[in-house]
Amino acid sequence: MLKSKILFQMTGSIACYKACNIISKLVQAGHEVQVVASPAALEFVGQATLEGLSQRPVISDLFERGNIMDHIHLVRWADLIIVAPATANYINKISQGIGDDLLTTQFLAHDFKKPFLLAPAMNTAMYLHPVTQGSIKKLREMGIEILEAASGVLACGEVGWGRLLDPDLIFKEIETALGKTSTSAASQPSAKPTKAMKVLITSGGTQEPIDKVRVLSNISTGSTGAQLAETFAELGFEVTYLHAKNAILPKNECSTMSFYTFNDLDQKLKEALSTGQYSAVVHAAAVSDFSIQAIETSSGSIQAKDEGKISSDSEVTLKLSRNPKLLDKIRDYAKNPSLLVVAFKMTATEEKQKQTSAVQKVFEQSRADFVVHNDMGEIDASKGKHIFHLYKKQQNQAEILESKQALGQKLGLVIFEELNKRSL
Repeated sequence: MLKSKILFQMTGSIACYKACNIISKLVQAGHEVQVVASPAALEFVGQATLEGLSQRPVISDLFERGNIMDHIHLVRWADLIIVAPATANYINKISQGIGDDLLTTQFLAHDFKKPFLLAPAMNTAMYLHPVTQGSIKKLREMGIEILEAASGVLACGEVGWGRLLDPDLIFKEIETALGKTSTSAASQPSAKPTKAMKVLITSGGTQEPIDKVRVLSNISTGSTGAQLAETFAELGFEVTYLHAKNAILPKNECSTMSFYTFNDLDQKLKEALSTGQYSAVVHAAAVSDFSIQAIETSSGSIQAKDEGKISSDSEVTLKLSRNPKLLDKIRDYAKNPSLLVVAFKMTATEEKQKQTSAVQKVFEQSRADFVVHNDMGEIDASKGKHIFHLYKKQQNQAEILESKQALGQKLGLVIFEELNKRSL
């Protein structure tokens, strides 16, 4: 069976980042995917990202020179049309026969002998509004297949209906509508799946043992790294999560490896990068700057590995030795010479100049492509507050992200765009 031609339409919603995963899966399954994105959708996902995933130019303008008849030609070309995400504005427009842009005009040109799937994504109040519900009912009566929105935590922070259906379920619905399963599509000789971009994410804090029960460590929980791994997996990356033994784990399925000490992380990082063809590394682990060189007690010198538990009555003096910067070694370890590197930098100062200088120092010493900066003054776990500043090399202006979820979405898309630029 020949691969299918899919017209993938996107309207302006934060859920556009999830739609990227669907596009990736469809292309990997061997389908031809043509993305048509509204101008609002391109505010959420970059054009380079969508072109890299679909391997075709993105179409957005109804009156683009040379493509003036795309509202007709693309509908005739496609075997199936999917709108994901579909906003309340788009749903209510097409139910009333309004065609004032490329996407709504394509609906008016739709051939109802072909499958047309629509996946809503919006705030709960907008989804449950009588006008929207009436429009959905009307479209269903026309023969449009509505992939009902899921209930869950929305981007606005509310809990309720309106969340985009899980990308894996949308993918299965598309395959079902085309009359074939994912397995059969992937097994066709005509299918030419693209390789998923492999990303290594480090997470959590190292621990240096003092004795069998005490360690020298830091306050990192690995929650940021876990969130990044979850978001990247949703975007279609192949994720390896290299984490501290006590770090939070991502909910998504991904390959995992654990580390304990600085030396342990150094060894695991070197082994992974020198043997695996990774496209990017996101180095979010909180690595100790020091290891324990010697331990002096009132009873004499000891080695941490040899001591069960130092008596609490003892006077203890620790002699520390400075660890080299793992971040500086990443490119030397990597099998892939064009590896993209994302570094993290934590500061504890209110002086903006010192924060900026610390970020610039990371760029100078590590050859990182991006630096994610956060300061202790902008973190309050009890209130769910965590501000991130995303810097790109040779740019002094940072983009501010106000949550771990926002950081994951933005960083994932930035990496997509950068890697796609390099492959052109």
